[in-house]
Amino acid sequence: MHPFLTKVGGFVRREAVLVISLVCALLSMLAVPPDAAYADYIDLRVLCLLFCLMAVVAGLQQCGLFTVLAQCLLTGRKQLRLLYLALVLLPFFCSMLITNDVTLITFVPFTVLVLSHIDRMDALIRVVVLQTLAANLGSMATPVGNPQNLFLCSYYGLGFGAFLRVVLPLTLVSLLALSAAALWTRGETIEITLPQREQIRQPRLFVLLCLLFVLCLLSVVHVLHYGITTAAVALCLLLFARGLFARVDYALLLTFVGFFIFAGNIGRIEAVRNVLELLLGGSAYWTSVLASQVISNVPAAVLLSGFTDNWSALLAGVDVGGLGTPIASLASLISLKLYLRAENASLPRYLLVFTLANIAGLVLLSAAAFLFGCVG
Repeated sequence: MHPFLTKVGGFVRREAVLVISLVCALLSMLAVPPDAAYADYIDLRVLCLLFCLMAVVAGLQQCGLFTVLAQCLLTGRKQLRLLYLALVLLPFFCSMLITNDVTLITFVPFTVLVLSHIDRMDALIRVVVLQTLAANLGSMATPVGNPQNLFLCSYYGLGFGAFLRVVLPLTLVSLLALSAAALWTRGETIEITLPQREQIRQPRLFVLLCLLFVLCLLSVVHVLHYGITTAAVALCLLLFARGLFARVDYALLLTFVGFFIFAGNIGRIEAVRNVLELLLGGSAYWTSVLASQVISNVPAAVLLSGFTDNWSALLAGVDVGGLGTPIASLASLISLKLYLRAENASLPRYLLVFTLANIAGLVLLSAAAFLFGCVG
């Protein structure tokens, strides 16, 4: 195969969702040619806040914050089931602030290191699958935990109290179920000593990044205008940490742009709009869950938000809809890639455990969503 085609194929495999979003945007342009209304499609606030959060969190990761926290919690003599519980709950709680994908990038390699060090690699699939579920479910607890939450909060102008009323019950059910699954193992005491003790690197930069993260949170809850935060983050990176510009996931930002255009154009095609409104009128929750299985939950949130006012069912649907297929949440693909780098990794075994665990989680949380009145 020609080298150019090989590179194109590799890019398409790496950035499949970006390619899909751009193809959808281009196809929609055939039905709705570009005009002045296109400018209203783009939610600049969401794009700016995503940029700021990705840059700041990448910097905190570079400073070693999450590895230091993990080592403090895991090092020492403890029961094996408590070790598994810690490895699962770390992604659950960290994803609330640093997003599910960054959480898995941070903790899955650390888990491989810990389990190989104590000779428990037989538990790797189970722990990594539970970590993936934990990151996807913990991230739904806050507006900054995942991109679809940030978008929906901005699109519908949700206050923090209204947001929590939907996600908090589902988060608590997730916490209990994940804890039970992690603790379900034989009782055994082990000693964990890691070969190298990590410390916070670049302490001055670390303090600056913590302050910038606070600014991001203030902008998310509408206390501070996003333009001020964006300018502050960009200026600080330019002056003190230019390398962080390269660590921003620009493909995710472009993916949002593509789906903004696609969703905006779809909303102007009467026949399609009528079908989506009919489906969402029947059940916004199940429509968003099923759409997430096919196009993943972030683009599902962007696409469906323009056709329903039932934001609570849509919010619950795209968050719970991150469970299911490996593409339902892009973070699930990240943990799969990281697992396959481990010695003696087995793709069929991983997919079997992943599928069973995700189906169980989807059934449990859908039942919880029904009980708490989120299915509509």
